[in-house]
Amino acid sequence: MLRQSHISRRVAAVAVSLVLAGGAAACGPKDGADKAGSGDKPGAAGGAPQKGGTLTVLNSEPQSDFDPARLYTSGGGNVPSLVFRTLTTRNREAGAAGTKVVPDLATDTGRPNADATEWTYTLKDGLKYEDGTPITTADIKYGIERSFAGELSGGAPYLRDWLVGGETYEGPYKDGGKGLDSIVVPDAKTIVFKLRKPEGEFPFVATQTQFAPVPKGKDTGVKYEEHPVSSGPYKVVKNDNDGEHLTLERNEHWDEKTDEERKAYPDKIDVRSGLDSAVINQRLSTSSGPDAAAITTDTNLGPAELAQIGSNKELEARIGTGHFGYVNYLAFNPKVAPFDNPKVRQAVSYAINRTSVINAAGGSALAEPATTFLPEREAFGFTPYDHFPAGKTGDPAKARQLLAEAGFPDGLTVTLTHSTAQNRQTSPEVATAVQQSLAAAGITVKLEGLENNAFNEKRWDAKNTPGFFLSRWGADWPSGGPFLAPIFDGRQIVGNGSNYNHAQLNDPAVNAEIDEIAKLTDLAAAGKRWGALDKKIGEQALDVPLFHPVYKRLVGKDVKNVVISDWTGVLDISQVSVFLN
Repeated sequence: MLRQSHISRRVAAVAVSLVLAGGAAACGPKDGADKAGSGDKPGAAGGAPQKGGTLTVLNSEPQSDFDPARLYTSGGGNVPSLVFRTLTTRNREAGAAGTKVVPDLATDTGRPNADATEWTYTLKDGLKYEDGTPITTADIKYGIERSFAGELSGGAPYLRDWLVGGETYEGPYKDGGKGLDSIVVPDAKTIVFKLRKPEGEFPFVATQTQFAPVPKGKDTGVKYEEHPVSSGPYKVVKNDNDGEHLTLERNEHWDEKTDEERKAYPDKIDVRSGLDSAVINQRLSTSSGPDAAAITTDTNLGPAELAQIGSNKELEARIGTGHFGYVNYLAFNPKVAPFDNPKVRQAVSYAINRTSVINAAGGSALAEPATTFLPEREAFGFTPYDHFPAGKTGDPAKARQLLAEAGFPDGLTVTLTHSTAQNRQTSPEVATAVQQSLAAAGITVKLEGLENNAFNEKRWDAKNTPGFFLSRWGADWPSGGPFLAPIFDGRQIVGNGSNYNHAQLNDPAVNAEIDEIAKLTDLAAAGKRWGALDKKIGEQALDVPLFHPVYKRLVGKDVKNVVISDWTGVLDISQVSVFLN
């Protein structure tokens, strides 16, 4: 599905890291007691949500590049989705219901032709910008076209690959007013997209901010981010230092009758960034003054902070728990000995002590053990399997047996490449836990720690991919496609650029199945086939799934109506209200 250029692939690698930092950047909770639903918890204030007040957002990373063309989001993002409406959006409900794609500016999620190579949308009535002028499909076409401009790069790369002519299009500033022929606007309310190949999941891509309307007459190029024209419930009234301090106030021309998803309870939203993570959590915990009505969209609680909260019931009630579609895993490059031997890869799979790995990742409150590549959520096509059952603490005896069969009766020595960043995912703590697990099976592991940028460059370099390294992957929307296609589609192997197919698997049967699933517009049927494909690929032991991260975030004591979905895994800012004294 994702046959991206090497430039786009580098963008996607950045997006994966942004998902971890921000939850809703490019790439949900369990159903049940551990999710924060659409009620009064977290937060101490009771009663129904109220309109009014100011919501404060305390973040470590600035909301930079606040231009719909340049943002790389999942489901339209968190803060961005308050300003930019798109053809479709994520369903703003807790749990699994939140993985559904629903109409936003459009009347439905799109009408495909017979083979899903053409998608048609119709706009709702009564849509207006912040200045009261009507939103048209020509504005959506122009908004998408400007995202192809080199000076506005950074957004999701799919349309460059999917739209007919998209691979060579350079944007409206260079096309002499011609535009993309594969985006057809027969009238002010209809828009048609013509694709190079079947894409049954096009409605998910239509949630990206590149589908936000941009009036051509108001486009100021690279300066547009300073005051983008709002189509959502809030407009930008201040943007200092490229998103370090962002102030949003109500867009009086937004009509809630046209928008079933965003609640827009606060009158004002004040986003302040560049803060230390520990300071953010301390301010949320103390909840003094404006911080009582504060949230964060990018800062998790760590194991030490969770331990400090301990038995404090009031603070515990203000923690929202969520699960984003993400997997942390050990990656093999079968082109490097001894990992060219399947039995060596199987031996490592059996030797892993997931309990010690989970502890290194922050404990069971922050990580869940994984034996499948796909996350344990139905929307992703999750199908349970464990081809190399090692229990909670590993099976070193089975691992030694396989090593002997592979020709290493006395064990062997390998190198594990990891990042030196303290992220508890690809970091020294997790690498050390893997090292200790394998030692019990007679595998001596030498650790190669690299600065994070150098680590990413090395693991995504097809010519120099290590034989054995820690890795991670998150999906841009809740489906098996954005997980399996970039990692296992042989046609996406990039020899000169960022290559995510670490095993360089090029199996015609796998490639063909990816194409067949991409044709399906029945997402439930597609999910079952993604799960079956995951299980089949897993038999080859090309990776060792380790864990899926869990997000724990604190909110201020006067924050109400916290909704966390299985799409983003974090609080949805569009649903939040604040307690008014």
